[in-house]
Amino acid sequence: MAIGCLIKDLREARGWSQGRLASQVNQVFGTSLTREYISRWERCQVAPGPFYLRCLSAVLDVPLAVLEGEVKRRTFLSEAAATAIAPVVASDLLATGFASRLRGGPSTDGWEEKLATYGTEYMSLGAAEIQRRIAGELVVVQQQLDDPRLWSVASRLMMLYAKTFPGSDGSKAVSWYRMAAQAADESGDGQVRVWVRGRAAIALGYEGASLGVADMLADQAMAISDKPSLGLLNAIMGKAHAAAVRGNRGSALSLLEEAQRVFDASGSYEQTSDYAVPWWRMNVFTSLLLARLGEEKRAVEAQDAARKELPEALPRFATHLEMHRGVMLARAGDRDGGVAYARTALDRLPPEKHSLTLRMLMQEVSG
Repeated sequence: MAIGCLIKDLREARGWSQGRLASQVNQVFGTSLTREYISRWERCQVAPGPFYLRCLSAVLDVPLAVLEGEVKRRTFLSEAAATAIAPVVASDLLATGFASRLRGGPSTDGWEEKLATYGTEYMSLGAAEIQRRIAGELVVVQQQLDDPRLWSVASRLMMLYAKTFPGSDGSKAVSWYRMAAQAADESGDGQVRVWVRGRAAIALGYEGASLGVADMLADQAMAISDKPSLGLLNAIMGKAHAAAVRGNRGSALSLLEEAQRVFDASGSYEQTSDYAVPWWRMNVFTSLLLARLGEEKRAVEAQDAARKELPEALPRFATHLEMHRGVMLARAGDRDGGVAYARTALDRLPPEKHSLTLRMLMQEVSG
């Protein structure tokens, strides 16, 4: 992705205008940057030099390596640790990291078991709890990255960690998604490279956030391999949602058809893991896409199909389906009715089960 597109996505993720970004840089660094120059960067008419890359890194709260398009092992070790330290007491994280280094840390099989557990727990735990747990794991896995297989583990942990930073912290989510993709590249595992990018694309597309990054990651996944897989399915659906949010109806529907063909070849039977896309979850993705496009009849059909197989242990996803109906009402012109419907559904779910994605859906309905 061109540096200009990334700057724009990071700026918009924070809800800033070009003028606001210029003002933030000027306040912090005493420069005289103008809105017009920001515009020239974003339109790729000129690229920021090393000094302004450092400025942008600071005010947008994104690692400099992400802006430069390079994440090397030492960068990951230092910057991931710095970002992960906020949710957990620093002394506990330091002790965990040194203990892991001295003892050798979990085996590769042990890490895969941990990932399987997190994949299941993600489906029901709140964002704060996931963030707290994954932060500690990231500190541990940093000590073992001499083994390329552990880059695969790290990339998937980073993927889960990224999903705890949407909304007002969208720039953090973007930086973690991009680092996760580059960590996957370090593993040399093609399947993981596709899955990480595809999962990031559907996360951003579903949330309607940083659409340029969603498209970029989806395109990368599709270029790595066109073999049907869950990663490819996620990538195509992420790109479809980005098209729907932009109002590109034809592209969204065409991508949905392509995704359905990939699902037929690669859909999973596992019901309760973030690494799985069973029939009910495919219908959750489809429901919101069609709701955004105003395809009310087909959206309701997708919602009904999802409910038939949705495990009772996953009430959060039932709330997603209800909030999709709020999106439909709002898109049909009944904004107040849509807000009331979505708010009622969200309030029925215990607060500890809330995800930041649900809150972003509420914001979408509210306009």
